[in-house]
Amino acid sequence: MSIQDNLTINEKKVLLALEDIGSAAPEGLEEKSGLQVDAAMQAAFMLEEKGLVSVSEKVLERYSLTKEGEEYKKNGLPERQIIDILKNPTSLEELRSHFSPQMVGIATGWLVKKGWAKVENGVMVPSGKVNAGKDEEALAVFTGKAKTLEELGSDEGTIKDLLKRKLIIKHEEKFRTVSITGAGNALASQGLVLEEEIAQITPDLLKSGAWKEKKFRPYRLDITPKSLYGAKIHPYRRLIEQMRQIFLEMGFTEIKGGIIQSSFWNFDALFQPQDHPARDMQDTFHLGSACQLPGEYFENVAAMHEHGGEIDSCGWGGTWDRELAKRNVLRTHTTSVTVKYLADHPKSPVKAFCIDRAYRRETIDPTHTPEFEQLEGVVMDKDMSFADLLGLLAEFYHRMGFEEVRFRPGYFPYTEPSVEPEVYVDGLGWVELGGAGVFRKEVAEPLGIKDPVLAWGLGVSRLAMLKLGLKDLRLLYQSDIDWLRKSEVCRT
Repeated sequence: MSIQDNLTINEKKVLLALEDIGSAAPEGLEEKSGLQVDAAMQAAFMLEEKGLVSVSEKVLERYSLTKEGEEYKKNGLPERQIIDILKNPTSLEELRSHFSPQMVGIATGWLVKKGWAKVENGVMVPSGKVNAGKDEEALAVFTGKAKTLEELGSDEGTIKDLLKRKLIIKHEEKFRTVSITGAGNALASQGLVLEEEIAQITPDLLKSGAWKEKKFRPYRLDITPKSLYGAKIHPYRRLIEQMRQIFLEMGFTEIKGGIIQSSFWNFDALFQPQDHPARDMQDTFHLGSACQLPGEYFENVAAMHEHGGEIDSCGWGGTWDRELAKRNVLRTHTTSVTVKYLADHPKSPVKAFCIDRAYRRETIDPTHTPEFEQLEGVVMDKDMSFADLLGLLAEFYHRMGFEEVRFRPGYFPYTEPSVEPEVYVDGLGWVELGGAGVFRKEVAEPLGIKDPVLAWGLGVSRLAMLKLGLKDLRLLYQSDIDWLRKSEVCRT
């Protein structure tokens, strides 16, 4: 098959048009070839792959004033407005009485940067050296129309400053030029026959037999087709739904709770001492609001903290601070939701779980974020044992696809005994995925709970990283469309 036979009719029209004019912009090519501009450019790109035409692209950057830039062009930049009246050292407080605090704040940095003034002990001192700035000269050039960098006559540093200050905005215009190559010219000069082509046989063509006299568009089997990606659930959401389904199938009830919790439910009801490091600003997001303490529980919780209540415990000693317990926080764990649910449902049996977000003051890195999901659960019933807890967690991880599960002793203020479940991952070894244990009597007794409570809090995001083969936790929350498209729906 010759090269000409391998061309579509649109490609031939574009080649014949370019034979006459040599090169053209998309609009000129549209006019000369008689094709719509989109069809003409599609044919041009196909011809470029065959080496018959070349497509060049030039990007022209233009700049125009923002609304704020127009205001400053008319009235002067904040630093110019202030320096024009600043004849003697003046306090910042006095300047704020003449100008808005926002303008004084903006102007102060630029006055110092430009060397027009300096700040000493809250007083603005003019330097006496005030020259027209390049940014002011650039603003003066604008007359309503967008300008190129050359028209502005400014250096790139000045333009970057104006963009940073949001006084101007950049517009990009793309200009394409399609030119015929030597090979394309040689082919066009041989004479191209414009003949109707069909790409699909219709019932009418079959019935009439006209298909026998038609020319079919050739199909190229050596070109990789464009990838198609079907719609699917976000990988992280899919795993969360899998975890939900496992616990629902095991007979658990799903519960929800507020993001904002009192320190009482987030810490005190769980027998965490009021001087525990987890309450420090390094770990907890403290809010400026407070709430009332639950009247039916707080006296018992206070007694448990101070002297161990009426059970064989010595508590934490000291005086329990009611005001501290009233303070609201962003929940640091979803245990605050499950313990309140148990307080509202103190009679056995209870099987409940919660998959929701918790918040801690963490430095963002590949394995930590200030927001993360946690899978919290409790089982309360007569004769529940530590062995039941281990069996339940092992069953969950087996259903999640982990064959080897083990448990290491751990410590948590509100459970005893306590364990940390681990799963074995090829290439990583044993990986810890959360904490679990049996509620201490110091937690259960003040809330009126008489039967054993099995409790656990599992890291959902860490589990997702293992299942999805990720090394950076932040990918779970970023909209990386390429990763979302190519992520596996399932693994065998």
